[in-house]
Amino acid sequence: MKMIKTMKFLSSLPATRRLIHLRFVSSSTMSDAINGDSVSGGLAAEGLVYDGESASATVVKSSTLPTVLQPRVVVYDGVCHLCHRGVKLVINADKDKRIKFCCLQSKAAEPYMRVCGVDREDVSRRFLFIEGPYEYHQGSTAALKVLSYLPLPYSALSTLMIIPTPIRDFAYDYIAKRRYAWFGKDTNCLVLKEKELLERFIDRDEMVQKEWSDE
Repeated sequence: MKMIKTMKFLSSLPATRRLIHLRFVSSSTMSDAINGDSVSGGLAAEGLVYDGESASATVVKSSTLPTVLQPRVVVYDGVCHLCHRGVKLVINADKDKRIKFCCLQSKAAEPYMRVCGVDREDVSRRFLFIEGPYEYHQGSTAALKVLSYLPLPYSALSTLMIIPTPIRDFAYDYIAKRRYAWFGKDTNCLVLKEKELLERFIDRDEMVQKEWSDE
């Protein structure tokens, strides 16, 4: 019955939105999906993929499933020292591990940027926060949205959302344009220098493999 309702809901969405919806899974089932375990009751376990032209459901083998996108993912400039400090602050404050991260320079970031309709240059200027299907934010709004998921006193800062976006983004852009000159940058994603943080990164396997290949 639940699957029938889900199918009816999906059939009412535009084709592109159906695909995006199917690519997201809840955070409670994501760890099982990553480990290759079955996801009870989830669309990922059923192997449902919607064809954009015919809008019909097709069952496919797990090896051919599209990349499953996770909610609450921050895609940021991994070589930026200031950005890395911000990531460490969020990781230390986020005891419930609600927020995940991905370096802009990794291939794992590509499907997230593609779904949001942005490229690397866009995210280099303003980091990206994918909150869920159809919900993504950049710049000062992204920062405040991330803070809203943290405990007090950090979440209280999200009330700054009442400040008009152009004003907030003006301050954000002013710092972002000067971040390398003021704080410095590295040649590789800085999380590799603090591997205890890697568990919170969805591109951790890719980064570790890259480090091995560079040695």
